[in-house]
Amino acid sequence: MRRLILLLPLVIFLGVAVFLYRGLFLDPSELPSALIDKPFPAFSLPAVEGDQLITQQNLLGKPSLVNVWATWCVACKVEHPVLNKLASMGVNIHGVNYKDDNAAAQKWLSEFHDPYQLNISDPKGTLGLDLGVYGAPETFFVDAKGIIRHKFVGVIDEAIWREKLAPLYQQMVDEAGQ
Repeated sequence: MRRLILLLPLVIFLGVAVFLYRGLFLDPSELPSALIDKPFPAFSLPAVEGDQLITQQNLLGKPSLVNVWATWCVACKVEHPVLNKLASMGVNIHGVNYKDDNAAAQKWLSEFHDPYQLNISDPKGTLGLDLGVYGAPETFFVDAKGIIRHKFVGVIDEAIWREKLAPLYQQMVDEAGQ
């Protein structure tokens, strides 16, 4: 019995070590989302620019990327030129300006260009909360019917787009017949 008590800390340590070792090999951009294959959450929020009120109905009709971004997000500044390039290639991109100042967002878009077809202002983070956003940037792939098909966490660079994400977007476009 005494031997068993002496071995218990070793067994607990080995169990924790195996659990942590496994975590070293997980892809941080593949955070699970309970929203995959579910409709985009209902919302009604103002546009970053103008007086337009945007709802989930505005996302219907064409496959799109819904990119969560903010001016305080350093990684978003790295990602932004790639989003501009994708938009110029015809990729339909909507933005969610997450927990940010609207005037700062407008200044950012005028300085760094605006790749977004629609740009939703989410100053309190309510839409971000409904989407399960951990931070920015995060990008949701939404099909023409408004169903979330994939979630990517982190910076989309040209290599990630070409090798991993472009085929997912193209599949949505093909399914929509566009």
